[in-house]
Amino acid sequence: MRFLGIVACLLWLTGCGAIAQVPVSECQKQDIETLTTGLVKDLPNYTNRVNQKSRRLKRSVDIYSYVLIAGKAEFAPLSLGPGEYLPTLPVAEQPQQVFITTLERQYTSKKLVQLQQYHWLFLTQTTGGWRLAFMFSRTGTYPNSQPPTPPRESSNGSVAQAVKTWLRDCQAGTLR
Repeated sequence: MRFLGIVACLLWLTGCGAIAQVPVSECQKQDIETLTTGLVKDLPNYTNRVNQKSRRLKRSVDIYSYVLIAGKAEFAPLSLGPGEYLPTLPVAEQPQQVFITTLERQYTSKKLVQLQQYHWLFLTQTTGGWRLAFMFSRTGTYPNSQPPTPPRESSNGSVAQAVKTWLRDCQAGTLR
């Protein structure tokens, strides 16, 4: 028993028993513009996978929705207007606003419908990497024949799930 105690002590002193530090991923070090360039490129595939996984095979009526393309991200934050909230956090710690437009195609039993989705993402950088804080979306027709819907909270929608999965994969270093 004494021998095991000595070995344990030596391992602890030499650092062999120390917890290994997790390396910082390239994703974590990226600024918001660089990060979203990769996200926009992969977003249609990630969203389509989320949609396919969530489909129920035994539904009698199903609307098949596919994201065809995601547009270039925009980063100019929206002003909140008069009475604007003044955050207490430094600018570097505030959520970053990102705007992404997607073109989707839905297949119904009788026709094909194309929709433009407008997504307003709030991303925040934590010690564990970038995270989606929350998200709002609007839906419009394509081509634009009607005004888009009012913004809706979409943090649990398929695009938000795709963003969260992509950020997780980016942190893990599994993106190609």
